[in-house]
Amino acid sequence: MKKTFLSAIGLAALLAAAIVSCQQKPTAAAETGTVAAPTRVELAKRGEHLVNVLGCDDCHSTKTFGPGGPEIDTAHRLAGHLSGAPLPVADTGALKKGWVLFAPDLTAAVGPWGTSYSANLTSDETGIGNWSEAQFIKAIREGKLKGMDNSRPLLPPMPWFNYARLEDNDLKAIYYFLQSTKPVHNVVPPPQPPVSL
Repeated sequence: MKKTFLSAIGLAALLAAAIVSCQQKPTAAAETGTVAAPTRVELAKRGEHLVNVLGCDDCHSTKTFGPGGPEIDTAHRLAGHLSGAPLPVADTGALKKGWVLFAPDLTAAVGPWGTSYSANLTSDETGIGNWSEAQFIKAIREGKLKGMDNSRPLLPPMPWFNYARLEDNDLKAIYYFLQSTKPVHNVVPPPQPPVSL
């Protein structure tokens, strides 16, 4: 009988706790059905993931060659084509046949548009360190150099037209991650006109 009495008290206490918790006032987010906006730190973490899976390092990071093939040069990660780095002479015969050529570390490309060099995406002033979030989004959405209206278009092989389809929060996330990167001072060379064939 004593066990039954204690069980009844325990059940009553559990039931009372459930009733009280159901009567608590809902939070503002629950009342409006909204979700709190992610913090900059959370956005940067998401941006790091996106930069990794979207292949930004493929063109914007120099490579070293190790036993497993090309590996990211972590000292210059996302710094673009290094200023003063020599390029091999483009094979005009291959270009005449319609080929597009890449530098050995994939940070420069030669094609019908000329020679393009991958941009410095680090937080340095020679990269995107001085860019606003709006400039970054405009650069990706509209393919404009430095996200400025009267600038030249972004050149191949940058697939900005694919990245333009990313949601605003994804572009913001990438921006905040890039702003958090180690600054690498590197003035990328300007594009060159097409080689004469």
